Amino acid sequence: MRVFAIVKRIARQMKRDRRSLALMMIAPLFVLTLIWLVVDGDDYEPKIVYDNLPDPIVESLEEHTGELTTGSEEEAVQLMQDGEYDAYLSIDDQAPHILLEGSEPSINSAVMRAVQDSLKSFDSSSQLNEHVVEYLYGSAELNLFDRIGPVLIGFFVFFFVFILGGISFLRERTHGTLEKLLSTPIRRWELVSGYVLGFGFFTIIQSLFIVTFAIYVLDMYMVGLFWELLLVTILLAMTALSLATLLSTFAKNEFQIMQFIPIVIIPQVFFAGLFNLETLDQWIQVISKFMPLTYGAEALQQMMIRGAHIQDVWFEILVLLCFVFVFFVLNIRVLRGHRTL
Repeated sequence: MRVFAIVKRIARQMKRDRRSLALMMIAPLFVLTLIWLVVDGDDYEPKIVYDNLPDPIVESLEEHTGELTTGSEEEAVQLMQDGEYDAYLSIDDQAPHILLEGSEPSINSAVMRAVQDSLKSFDSSSQLNEHVVEYLYGSAELNLFDRIGPVLIGFFVFFFVFILGGISFLRERTHGTLEKLLSTPIRRWELVSGYVLGFGFFTIIQSLFIVTFAIYVLDMYMVGLFWELLLVTILLAMTALSLATLLSTFAKNEFQIMQFIPIVIIPQVFFAGLFNLETLDQWIQVISKFMPLTYGAEALQQMMIRGAHIQDVWFEILVLLCFVFVFFVLNIRVLRGHRTL
């Protein structure tokens, strides 16, 4: 009977905690739906620029590619640098020349399949020499881990800063420290700034450890500058920290902080570049534009794989700064609910 009494007490407790009960039922369905959305896309059709190709090869390429246009190698390089096309194909002295954009292994494979199928359809009486493959970015050794590595760096920085920052700020509130500070002449913006900068010091150390370990221990592909990469990860960590302090005001305990993970963290993983979103519907791609990790991961990928610099990813950095500013302002407004200064 005592066992059943405990069971009954837990059942009543769960019934009162409707938020946890709803999360238990809805979160798995939500995550499964996200996986279905990003995995159930169409096969990627590469976009190729060509020059000096026989008509039979061009006709075959039209069947195997998504977009096909003619242009010089210089024009193709510019289009690939702008992210609009995936490869350049030409035939010089009976030798096919393939220049791959190179930053996405799965796209490289799709290009090579399309090119090889098209070359096979060419008149067998016209023998072609062995094709030559070059890379604008990356190399033949670039693997899946190298491609998703920047996304993983951004994710782990964002995830652990969010958890630790949210729980730490929650403890400040539940232990009464926040209320005591609010009773002093300190202003709300000074309080928020102090918390963000105080916790931010440790996020810098964490970012340094993660980036150093990924590049120098795991030998992750890296052609950019280390300090620029570190700057982006720190900015991403500050975004996660400001978001964590904001959401922690809506939690009553550490368990409720963890409940934000399937709602705030997991969706960003799926839409931040871990999967190729170009094969998905447009409305799904739009969702990713509202997630901070999307811009942080994009900047990290550009730097690590394509060798981009700070000035090349200025838009992503600007968006992250906007996220930090918005979360900072919302933090100040939320503090009014605790005590009027």
